[in-house]
Amino acid sequence: MTHRRLFAAAGLSAALSAGAAAAVEEITVAYFLEWPTPNQYAQAQGLYDEALGVRVNWRAFETGVQMSAAMASGAVQILYSQGVPPFVIASSAGLPIELVGVAVTYDDNDNCVVHASQGVTAANATDLEGKRVAVPLGTAAHYGFLKQMEHFGVDVSTLSVVDMPPADGAAALARGDLAMACGWGGGLRRMKEHGNVLLTGAEKRELGIRIFDVVSVDSNFAAANPELIAGFLRVTEDMNRRFESEREAMLPVISQASGMDLDATDETLNGFGFPDMETQLSDAWMGGGLQAFLKEVADFFAEHGNVESPLDSYDGVVNATFMQKAAEM
Repeated sequence: MTHRRLFAAAGLSAALSAGAAAAVEEITVAYFLEWPTPNQYAQAQGLYDEALGVRVNWRAFETGVQMSAAMASGAVQILYSQGVPPFVIASSAGLPIELVGVAVTYDDNDNCVVHASQGVTAANATDLEGKRVAVPLGTAAHYGFLKQMEHFGVDVSTLSVVDMPPADGAAALARGDLAMACGWGGGLRRMKEHGNVLLTGAEKRELGIRIFDVVSVDSNFAAANPELIAGFLRVTEDMNRRFESEREAMLPVISQASGMDLDATDETLNGFGFPDMETQLSDAWMGGGLQAFLKEVADFFAEHGNVESPLDSYDGVVNATFMQKAAEM
């Protein structure tokens, strides 16, 4: 592909400077370490700054729940690759937050791992009852954990569930302190060194367990700076498409930015999908299917006491206008 859109950064910067971005000197974007994505090439090379005409600060978090808290405090304006459950919990609680894009799909990069000493498989999963497990609460891993336990008929009320981010859960599993730990990214890879999963990504998909992350924004900031949000999505899209043809050249930069070695970065990215703008704007996603899935997750979490008051509809917290504007840039 040509990089006319991308760099032609001057053209995008000029468009932004004519709008609200002129009043903004810097923004802060939340992201995850050990979670390699093509946009980290632009992050590391300062290409967002160049294209948007503002300083873009990147702040790493361990969970999407922490991201929501940071947005509520005004510390960040864009959350990149926030899990669906943290978004649902935040929007259900009334946080001014909007979903503006799909960051990555990753059915095989989010899972629960049973310690090898337990001898637990899909055939005898109920043997987990009464055991201690680590789950980062309010995250995609939490949702997947609950759905898997429901599928296997495991009584979650009998489990001692400890709230741990994936890195801590992996360390505790390695020590033998847990029967099972759930997580993603580097933490999940380390968990797999000490045990086994109960369901593969393909098996989870067959059960309707969809795992993907979103791009969410402070709705007040976005309303005041629509060109800037659209520009962020434009650069992100261009990096995703550029990665398809320049993978080998981009991998070392992404590896360093994500805090992972090259082989782990390559392996992780093999399990990721990056839907293009046309797909994201389709009926299956932001055209209606995504909103329906958010409602399904919210109602499921409400049944388990993790969401107090689900919204009647999640149409109002999905805003496709920024993506539509980005597609025209």
